[in-house]
Amino acid sequence: MDALDRILAQRLSIQGLASSKSSVADIVRTLMCVQSQDAPLARWSLAMRTGFPGDPAITAAIDSGEIIRTHILRPTWHYVLPQDLLWLLDLTSPKVLRSMAARHRQLALEDPHVVRREHDGIAQLLSGGNFLSRRAIQTLLGREDMRGERLGHLLMIAELQGLICSGPLADGQHTYALVEERIDPMPAPDRDSATQELVRRFFIGHGPASVPHLVRWTNLTKTEIRGALSDLGDQLTSTSLKGEELWHAPNLPDPGSGKGAFLLQLFDEAFLTYPGSNFPRVPDHPSGDRPLSVAEAGGGVVISDLRDVGWWKRKESGRATRVTFALAPSLTKRARSDIEAQAEALAAHTNRSLDLTYLDP
Repeated sequence: MDALDRILAQRLSIQGLASSKSSVADIVRTLMCVQSQDAPLARWSLAMRTGFPGDPAITAAIDSGEIIRTHILRPTWHYVLPQDLLWLLDLTSPKVLRSMAARHRQLALEDPHVVRREHDGIAQLLSGGNFLSRRAIQTLLGREDMRGERLGHLLMIAELQGLICSGPLADGQHTYALVEERIDPMPAPDRDSATQELVRRFFIGHGPASVPHLVRWTNLTKTEIRGALSDLGDQLTSTSLKGEELWHAPNLPDPGSGKGAFLLQLFDEAFLTYPGSNFPRVPDHPSGDRPLSVAEAGGGVVISDLRDVGWWKRKESGRATRVTFALAPSLTKRARSDIEAQAEALAAHTNRSLDLTYLDP
């Protein structure tokens, strides 16, 4: 096993994909924040790591508030533990909000007094454990100027400011709750301590990974990250790969053989985190050199024996989950069987039968 394959296999093990399975909360604790804007496939990402046959344990964790789904780290959804929510928001949200200032001016959300007034109205609707979907909030507000993207950004700002977060699912739909009614208050660490904690846990849960990987994952600067690495001392160590410094916990797991198949959704932490040192593509990949784009949400990358061998899409229709594959022609019979077994697991996760389709190479 060469150096890159060893690192790829170690990441799969650390993230719970190629190791003994953990609880939902333990997986989110390890990864700290789990990107989740495609909610059904984000639950599949968790299920791959927990081994649970379907959504019930994961949706129960969401419903109970054991894990929270909210905007954090970047202007997108993540799962996070309630005890990590507030200090991470304090550390990262101000810069995220500044990055969206131009769009908020376009949406007439630049005046903090206007935003606060609208948030007060939303808080009144949610008060007393009244969990509401975005559509329900829109209906109750009953205003033409508080619809569509403007309402979406207003809710996002409220999440980034720690006013609201996810409530239980209602008919499979995300609801909102007041943070003060959903999460116990706790003292916030100072900024230096919070930065060190984020840096330490990112590299323990995502390592081996580079400083640029963490810059992409959050909005800390390289200077802040390198300062935290210096302060953390021997709590982290590094490995060099083709001149790139990759940080990780001092004791990495045995990588194992690296054999096996995974259907990683486009936003899976094991795929999205590592530009520059990701799974190599096989020469006859059906997409050639064209990278997957966010426009292809609803599926993702097919990994077989630490190689990117194709892509997949999923669509639920009635009692079936249709999984469409585009795979490299050179795959062995064993590799294809492993990949199809993952498609069966995905269908079982949604409690549907599998409708499997292959696109011609």
